[in-house]
Amino acid sequence: MIPKIILGKGPEATRRTIGYLFGKGRANEHIDPHLVASWNNFAPDPGRSPHRDPKEVEAQLAAQLDQPVKMLGDKAPKYTVWHCPVRAAPEDPILTDAQWADIARRIVAAAGIAPAGDDEACRWVAVRHAYDHIHIAATLVRQDGRRPQRDYDQRAVQREARKIEIDYGLRRLKPGDGTAAKRPTSKEHFKAKRLGQDATSRDVLRLRVRRAVAAAADEAEFFALLEATGVNVRLKHGPSGDALGCNFALPGDTNDKGQPVFYSGSTLAPDLSLPQIRRRLATTSPERATVRPGNPWHQATNATERIPHHLTHGDDATRQGQLVALGAALDLLPVTAPSTLKAELEQAAAVFERATRSRIAADLDSTRALRRSVQAIWKDPTQHGDGAGLAMLLDVALTAVAYAIHWHRTRQHAQQEAAAEQALVHLQVAYAQVAGPVLTDLARRSPSLQTKRRYAHHLQEAVPQHAERILADPAWGALATVLAEAEAAGHNAATVLDQALGQRTLDDAHSPARALTWRIRRLGERHAPSPQAQAAKRSGTQRPIPPIQSPPHPTRRR
Repeated sequence: MIPKIILGKGPEATRRTIGYLFGKGRANEHIDPHLVASWNNFAPDPGRSPHRDPKEVEAQLAAQLDQPVKMLGDKAPKYTVWHCPVRAAPEDPILTDAQWADIARRIVAAAGIAPAGDDEACRWVAVRHAYDHIHIAATLVRQDGRRPQRDYDQRAVQREARKIEIDYGLRRLKPGDGTAAKRPTSKEHFKAKRLGQDATSRDVLRLRVRRAVAAAADEAEFFALLEATGVNVRLKHGPSGDALGCNFALPGDTNDKGQPVFYSGSTLAPDLSLPQIRRRLATTSPERATVRPGNPWHQATNATERIPHHLTHGDDATRQGQLVALGAALDLLPVTAPSTLKAELEQAAAVFERATRSRIAADLDSTRALRRSVQAIWKDPTQHGDGAGLAMLLDVALTAVAYAIHWHRTRQHAQQEAAAEQALVHLQVAYAQVAGPVLTDLARRSPSLQTKRRYAHHLQEAVPQHAERILADPAWGALATVLAEAEAAGHNAATVLDQALGQRTLDDAHSPARALTWRIRRLGERHAPSPQAQAAKRSGTQRPIPPIQSPPHPTRRR
C-alpha cells in the first residue's frame, strides 16, 4: 500500500482539490467518485446527492473544509491543503468502502491530521473513485485555530501503511529509509500516456543524467553529454556567480503555457544534485576516461571482481562507494551491449539504481579503476567483439550483486536488498545470452584428449573438492581451450590454473568451469612471464593470493 503526501497552497486550493477528486479525472479515469469517510461522518457528498447540482455540493463541501482556514484570515499558513492518495497493489483484494474508511482514519491519525478522539482536529474527507485507491484531503488548520502536529508525517503514514498491509492481508512493501528517488506523479503518467511515450519525462531524465555522470570524466564533459542526448540544462547561480544547482528538461516537454518543464537534479534522485554529481566526477578527474595500457574489459572485470572483497572487509563508507561504482557500470553497459541484450541490461541498471543509495555516505576513492575502465569501454566497446569481454564482466558482476544483496540484508536495507535481487535476475538472463555462444565456440576448439587429461590431472590435485564438478560441467571443454591458448601464448597451464583458483573460492559458483574459463581467459591474455619468473613461482617464492570468503548465505547463481 502506497500513501503519498501532496501539499496545496493558494486561496482556492481546497476548491481545486475537491473539484479534481469529484471530477472525471485527467484521463476520464474517475468512476463513481464518492465519500467513504469524513471528519464528522456526515459531510456533504457530491457523489451521492442525486437531487442537487454536483458543483453546488462540491462548493459546499469545500467551504465546510475551509472554514477553520478562513477564520484565520491573513494569518492562514502558506500551505492549506493536505492531500494523500492511498493505493493498494494490483494483486490485493478489493476492499469495501467501510474498509477504506477505516484505513483513511488510521492514516490521518498517524499523520497528526486527526488523532483519534481529538474533536478539534483538522477537517478531512476520504474520496473513492476507483476500486484500488482513495484520496484523503484535509485542511491544515485545526478547528481550534491551531496548526496540526504533523512532524515527519510522510514517515508516519508509511509506518502505518506497513501495519495496514498486515492487518488486511495486503501485499507487504519494503520499508524505506528516505533515499529512494521520487516517483512520477499520476499527472506525469497520464501526460506520458497521452503523448504516446513509454516512460515519463522524469524517468527519462533520470536515466540520461545518470548515464552522463557515469560516462563523464569532468563537469564540462558531463554537460556536453547531456546536450548530445537532447537534455536542456538550466544552472542556478549564487550571488558569487558560481553554479550552485542545475535543472534538467526534455525538448518538447512543456506545460500548459508552452514553457519547458524543468526538474531539479535532487528531485530526479537524491544523488543527482549538482554537489553530489561534482563529488562523483571528482573520482575521475583530472584524467579523462583513460586507464593503464591494456584491455579495459579485463580491467573493469578485475575491478568488479574486487567488489566482494570490499563488501566483506571494507568499512561501510567504502562498501557504499563500491555499490555506487557498480551502479554506474551497469548504467553504461546497455549502451555498449548488443541490441539483443539491451532490454535486460537496462532493466538491471534501472532496478539496481535503488541499491546504490542508503543513509551511509559513500567513499569513492577506491572506485577509480572501475569507473575509468568502464568509461574506456563506453568510448570504444568494439574490443572483444565475440562477446567474451561482456561475458567476463557480467560473470563477476553477478557475484558482486549477490554480495550486495547480503550486505544490504545485514543492515536491514529492505528496499535496496529487494532491488539488488531483481537486478540479479535480469543480469543472469543477460549473462546466459551472451556467454552461451562464446562458450560453445570455445568448446568447439577444445584441445586433444591427451591435453585435456593432463589438465584434468592437475585439477584433481589442485582442487579435489571441486574437480568432479568441473570435469562434469558442460563448460569443461571451453576451460580446456583457454588453458591451451594460455600455453600457446607462453604461459605454464598449471601455473595459470593455480592463479585462477587462488583468486576467489569456487564455493558459491553455480558453474565452476565457467568461472575458471573467464579468469584464465584474462590471465592468459597477459604477457607471459619470463622463465625466471616462472622458476620463482615454481620455487614458491611468490605468495599466493588469498581467496575471498563467501558470505554466510550466498545468493550467487551462475
